[in-house]
Amino acid sequence: MSENLREFEAGPDPFGVTWNVRFGWHQTAISIRHSDTVDVKFFLSDGQQEIEKVVALPHPDLIRVSQEEGRPITDPWVMRLAALHVRRVVGTGEDMEKTLLTLDAGRIRQYAAMLRTAAPAAR
Repeated sequence: MSENLREFEAGPDPFGVTWNVRFGWHQTAISIRHSDTVDVKFFLSDGQQEIEKVVALPHPDLIRVSQEEGRPITDPWVMRLAALHVRRVVGTGEDMEKTLLTLDAGRIRQYAAMLRTAAPAAR
């Protein structure tokens, strides 16, 4: 995975378009949506349009997976998990129409495993 979590490319999508992805912010959603999640917002542009994606990572699932992984929950780790999901959404086109993308424990676990096996700098 790209080391730059603030701006990277995703795709191509099913139509052959590569999207420029910019990190917007991340915060606990308790204050904005009354949800026990960590939300990570990205802005995606294909050169003609810009869309927003908010990846919601449920806090109880993050805790569970971080304990299984033996690692702390850190901002970069959460951002990497969310960025992997944005790459998946763009690459498959699945849920591309949605703004809010909520992960489940299984998907978080899958992305955590991908990061664990990646180069040390990407963890």
